[in-house]
Amino acid sequence: MSHSIDGAPAVVQAAALTRSIRVEQLTCAIGAELSNVNLGAASRDPGLVAEIRALLLKHRVLFFRDQDITRAEHVAFARHFGELEDHPVAGSDPDNPGLVRIYKSPEQPNDRYENAWHTDATWREQPPFGCVLRCVECPPVGGDTMWANMVLAYEKLPEDVKSRIAGLRARHSIEASFGAAMPVEKRLGLHAQFPDAEHPVVRIHPETGEKVLFVNAFTTHFTNFHTPENVRYGQDYTHGGSDLLRYLISQAAIPEYQVRWRWKPNSMAFWDNRSTQHYAVMDYPPCHRKMERAGIKGDATY
Repeated sequence: MSHSIDGAPAVVQAAALTRSIRVEQLTCAIGAELSNVNLGAASRDPGLVAEIRALLLKHRVLFFRDQDITRAEHVAFARHFGELEDHPVAGSDPDNPGLVRIYKSPEQPNDRYENAWHTDATWREQPPFGCVLRCVECPPVGGDTMWANMVLAYEKLPEDVKSRIAGLRARHSIEASFGAAMPVEKRLGLHAQFPDAEHPVVRIHPETGEKVLFVNAFTTHFTNFHTPENVRYGQDYTHGGSDLLRYLISQAAIPEYQVRWRWKPNSMAFWDNRSTQHYAVMDYPPCHRKMERAGIKGDATY
């Protein structure tokens, strides 16, 4: 098997890309812009979908410009990769179930759930496979989104840290994130509907076999840290575990693992949610920012 930068499996040979897609790698760590491809046409072409899937596994997030496609085509393309899921807090398009509308307006200056490094919906027992996001309207400047390669983040950890986290598991919560600002009854109802999920701190990617650092802004604590090997006194538990988790979550913020994308209307991004984190930068003045996302159901993390 050939290897890409930093030893990650290349998963797709260049000779296998038989069509006319042009691929521009954007950073050494993550991300590629694809041109000469229309996702509306791809929604009706399984062969083209297979090629895009191979590129997704290689580059982890794919970017597209000038995608003047319909909502139905957006949904149809995403459905090639799995069933779509709704979001319990963000609203969906009534005519296209599974197409979540992430609409920001000047009337929502404090709506800031996205400007933290996160992997989508890890509070689910089966977090999403990935997401296909389209820009409908955006600020003239600002409002970029960044992605981080969490396979590379794991690879670059010190060996002693890798040993410490090898068997650790962690809890992920929608109640402590989206639910935090809700009245207590509504928050508890959200928790009852979506109990906290538990995932390994180091996830194995189900398609590539790579190890992925799998903690993010939805992660609240380790669930199996309090063992004789880790804890002698209370300080070891309350500070040792919290400090380790904070250190692991901070890895996504390392620029060498990142790519940054500037949105324009009809630009799109398609990312592998299993191996990345992302951050929506809220640096723009009060204005509208309208995005539409098709989230694709995933599988268990084990």
